[in-house]
Amino acid sequence: MSAIIPATDAPFSNGQLVMVEPVSFTGTGAEYFRIWITNTFLSIITLGIYSAWAKVRRTRYFYGNTRLAGATFDYHGEPKAILKGRTVALVLLIAYQVFSEMQGLLAGALALLLIAALPWLIWKSLQFRLYNTSYRGIRFGFGGSTAGAYIAYLLWPVISSLTALLLAPMAHQRVKRFQHSESRYGATSFSFDASVKRFYLLYLKAFLVFVAGGIVLGLLFGSLLAAFYRHSAAQAESFRGALVFMAGVYAWGMLMYPAFNAMLQNLVWNHTAIGPHRFESRVALGRVAFIALTNLLAIICTLGLYMPFAKMRMMKYRLESVALLADGSLDDFVADAQARAGATGEGVADLLDFDLSL
Repeated sequence: MSAIIPATDAPFSNGQLVMVEPVSFTGTGAEYFRIWITNTFLSIITLGIYSAWAKVRRTRYFYGNTRLAGATFDYHGEPKAILKGRTVALVLLIAYQVFSEMQGLLAGALALLLIAALPWLIWKSLQFRLYNTSYRGIRFGFGGSTAGAYIAYLLWPVISSLTALLLAPMAHQRVKRFQHSESRYGATSFSFDASVKRFYLLYLKAFLVFVAGGIVLGLLFGSLLAAFYRHSAAQAESFRGALVFMAGVYAWGMLMYPAFNAMLQNLVWNHTAIGPHRFESRVALGRVAFIALTNLLAIICTLGLYMPFAKMRMMKYRLESVALLADGSLDDFVADAQARAGATGEGVADLLDFDLSL
């Protein structure tokens, strides 16, 4: 349900009231489990060919159950285009694997060629994904340029690696700026104003949280070892204690990944706007950690069968933590986007989804 709040903290609202339009997700684990198990079975028996159709079915389910301001999203991707893109990507991966076993300049040259092609592939994949997404009958789009893709996805990662990752937060900010500022709805562009400083603070916070958890685990492990050494079978118990400690570190690392993504979601979407409207994300770190931990335990206890339920549970929470703060009538904005989108030409007939998740 939408709500109206005074736009006192939004300098671009000119003092008008802001309509809060929260995102809702109506999908359920039981529904998605049926899609997941069918997709998995058909992909296996067709040696992966059905995976393109599986992606379309899965994505349409997610989009069709994501609601904003009384309307849902739609996905228009064609399985054949996805299959063509995956075939190209798979051929490149196989060629790399074959030539990587060889000695000499050929293997090195092919590796450099694949690295050089990666930014272009990412750019084309973004174009495909957004062009085939629509809301209220208006398609999204992704602009950018070849040069912009290479700067974001090749130049900045190289610079970051050459500085021992000291510039990794800056490189991350450049990637997100490229992704969001080049995206559009109809002919209306998104904007992104998160500073490099905020990304450094994000990385620092994540590092401190990780170190704090490591210290706690170390203290617990030390206490555990001290207790073990009081018994005669100290060596055997110490080995078991080491295994427990390693399991704890692994579990902590598994929790840090969704926790970092939660902090990143808040940072990115709280600094993203489209036209006069902005977004707000309020993902709670503790809640995400609890969902991630209980999901992990459930997946282990069910030998993996809980995976689709876990995905839906986390997705529902993260999506419903986002809201659109509409500065003015959203209907007028959609109508304006529709009118301007009609004059925007784009050669997208030959777009392929290279699906880098391969």
